[in-house]
Amino acid sequence: MRALVTGASPGIGGASCRVLTKMALDRGEKPRIAACEIRETEEVTALAEELREAGAEVIVLTGDLGNTTDAGAMVAKAVETFGGLDAVVSNAGITSPAPLNDLDIGQWDKLIAVNTRATLLLAQAAYPALKESKGGLVAVASMSGMGAHPGMGAYSPSKAALISLCQVLAQEWAADHINVHTVAPGMIRTPLTKQVYENNQIAKDRAALVPWGRIGEPEDIANVIGFLLSPAAEYMTGQNILIDGGFVDSLYDHIPGKPTRAI
Repeated sequence: MRALVTGASPGIGGASCRVLTKMALDRGEKPRIAACEIRETEEVTALAEELREAGAEVIVLTGDLGNTTDAGAMVAKAVETFGGLDAVVSNAGITSPAPLNDLDIGQWDKLIAVNTRATLLLAQAAYPALKESKGGLVAVASMSGMGAHPGMGAYSPSKAALISLCQVLAQEWAADHINVHTVAPGMIRTPLTKQVYENNQIAKDRAALVPWGRIGEPEDIANVIGFLLSPAAEYMTGQNILIDGGFVDSLYDHIPGKPTRAI
C-alpha cells in the first residue's frame, strides 16, 4: 500500500494514515505513507514516528494546497520515493464562516482553491501512477456539501463542487479501473471543531440531535476511507458516503407536533 494523505495530522488525516497502515500490514504488505501537511509540525512528526514504529515507511511532505504547484510536487515526490502510488486521500480543508453577502472574494477563492481545486490537481498529478496500480482516490467532503449550510461562506459550495468533481473523475477513470469516491462527515470531533466541543453543553446538545447518540470521531471516517481503498470495494466507484450517525436523515424527527397515532 503506497498512499499519499493530505491534511495528514491530526484528526481524519492522521486516523486515515493509521487505518491504511494497519490494513496493509494485515494483508502482509509494506505500508508506505506520504503524510502531507502545510508545514512540518510536532503532530505530523509524531504521527510519522508512530507509523514507522508500527512498520510503515513514512515520508513527511509539506506544501500549500492553495497554490497551483505544491499538490503536483508532493505527488511527484511520493511516486519517486515509493515507485508509484496505490491511493490518494485528499483530506486537507479549511473553513471561513461568513454570510455570503459579506464574503470577501479572496476568502471565496481560497476555500475553492483548497477544498476543491486541490483535489483536481492531486488527481491530475497522480493519474498515471493510479492507472498503473489500478488504485483509488478518496476525497473528504462534508454533509455541508449535500445541502445549504447558511453562514459558512464558500464552505458548502466548495464541498458540493468537490462531490461533483469526484463523480466526474470516477466516470472518466472507470475504464482505467481507478476508484474515486467522496466521504461526507457529519458532526465530527477534529482539530477544526475542537473549540466547539470544548463547550460541554454544546457537545451534549449536538449529540442529542444525532440518532446514533454521539458525535463522530476521526476513526469513524477513516474506517470508511480504508474500506473504499480496499480490494473489498473494487466494484464501487463514484459514491458519496454520508457518515453522520443518521443526523441528516433525522430532519422530520425534529418537527414539533408530529403525529403519534393515526388521525
